[in-house]
Amino acid sequence: MPFSLQQGDALSVLSKLPDDCVDSVITDPPYNSGGRTAKERTSRSAKQKYTSADAQHTLPDFTGENMDQRSYGFWLTQIMTEAHRLTRTGGTALLFTDWRQLPVTTDAIQAAGWLWRGVLAWHKPQARPQKGRFTQNVEFIVWASKGAIDGSRNPVYLPGMYSASQPSGSARRHITQKPVEVMRELVKICPDGGTVLDFCAGSGSTGVAALLEGRDFIGVEKSEQYAAVAADRLTQTLRETLSQEDLVLTA
Repeated sequence: MPFSLQQGDALSVLSKLPDDCVDSVITDPPYNSGGRTAKERTSRSAKQKYTSADAQHTLPDFTGENMDQRSYGFWLTQIMTEAHRLTRTGGTALLFTDWRQLPVTTDAIQAAGWLWRGVLAWHKPQARPQKGRFTQNVEFIVWASKGAIDGSRNPVYLPGMYSASQPSGSARRHITQKPVEVMRELVKICPDGGTVLDFCAGSGSTGVAALLEGRDFIGVEKSEQYAAVAADRLTQTLRETLSQEDLVLTA
């Protein structure tokens, strides 16, 4: 199978995987955890933060959004240290974040042993304007590598800016779902035929993109509801991408 998906705590699951088993770690951790005030951290769940009262359908909540910034940085350092062990030399890591968590994210990824390479931007065209303020229509992607990068192993030229709206309506399967078209570009940092790891798999968008781009995928998702959604999406994508040549008939 070109993908595996496990439901459970990411640190526990990753600790059981072998060294040097992935080429790229691409994930969207719960980066709103580090609210600047106690009220930001404790007064609302993820569902309350990211969905409006007139949402067209109900989306499951998820945990991990109530840590303060120090705890978030500690957790991220722990899990990215484990991810570093799992990544082959020359492999890469890409982590989504916002402006508030950008400093702690770059600190954590370096404390975990990665070589910080820079910051990418995801532009959201449909972000709500704010009167008297600048529109917050950009999220960031911190990227790093495990040592030196051999460009000849994966000779791609990738942009540093991506523009796409978050899925809406029935296509929105997760509270903080990322667009597959953006994820398809990001997974190209992984060599063709390589393996992408997402330890906060959510509804499986990273995995869907990996399969569509000819990469293998390892996913971990803590929420039972979202793990089921991800499994359905990954299975459907695999069915759609299989060609006649991929099928072997046996007696």
